Amino acid sequence: MNQTVIALGFFDGVHRGHGALLEKTVQRARELGAEPVVFTFDRPPKEVVTGKPVLLINSPEDRRGLVKRLYGIERIILAPFDREMMTLPWDAFVEQKLVRDMHAVHLVAGHDHRFGHKNQGTPQLLQEKCRELGLGCDIIPKVEVDGITVSSTYIRELVESGDVETAARFLGHRHCMTQTVGHGQRLGRTIGIPTVNLAVPEHVLTPKFGVYVSRVYLPDGRSCAGVTNVGTRPTVSRGEAVSVETFLLDFDGDLYGQDIRLEFCKRLRGEVKFDSLEALREEIQKNIRQTRAYFEKNGVERGGENMV
Repeated sequence: MNQTVIALGFFDGVHRGHGALLEKTVQRARELGAEPVVFTFDRPPKEVVTGKPVLLINSPEDRRGLVKRLYGIERIILAPFDREMMTLPWDAFVEQKLVRDMHAVHLVAGHDHRFGHKNQGTPQLLQEKCRELGLGCDIIPKVEVDGITVSSTYIRELVESGDVETAARFLGHRHCMTQTVGHGQRLGRTIGIPTVNLAVPEHVLTPKFGVYVSRVYLPDGRSCAGVTNVGTRPTVSRGEAVSVETFLLDFDGDLYGQDIRLEFCKRLRGEVKFDSLEALREEIQKNIRQTRAYFEKNGVERGGENMV
């Protein structure tokens, strides 16, 4: 097995702070002729310890996809966080899991990284253990935007409030959701506005209910502007099930059963119960015009991975 440089963390959102860590991992791997690897967990340790669900910015699949797409790291270990892992002492985690099993020669972690049984492992202890074992180690300092520390906790608050534009500035890319297109009730077709329907992954938070300018990336590499509704569709449904439905501008085709990536660009309005389907149709047409204007002004990739 190749020698490895391993990035440590949970990487929820894969934000700018994570980006600094991942870029350093790729740099060190190149310098050492080693393979860059991300070691993370399939679910939040806090969820296992407390027994309470933790809402995340991304699904495990989106975390993996963002790391590969934005930072070019192909090998991402989503280790099961089970009782054995939860009770493993921090030094045994380094010696056994990282060095013995994964042939680590260099480790990279964030300034606030805690690990091992009862979170007893700290960045300082990690550095000391690496020196003892003859490994390299980088501890990445905090990253700030407008004087605010970039953190998954803060970004979760932004997404939940619907402020996806500010969230994108802290993420370094648009908030996204990758899912398989499923069948809806086909009500959009009755008003001439067919939608693609995505189920919200388990334990993943949704942006605040409402209508969003979005960008949808298709399996063939193309992308389309979209108008996305997040919520319970009060005009046409009495249920409380949350849906994510997107009308694709200038698209004609069937995406059922295919994976698409939905990126949230800007919140246009809250979710409204209209008096009639005609009133709903007129409002969506207005949102379509707003979406066209957004991309005419900002371009396709502003707020995406090319964002600075």
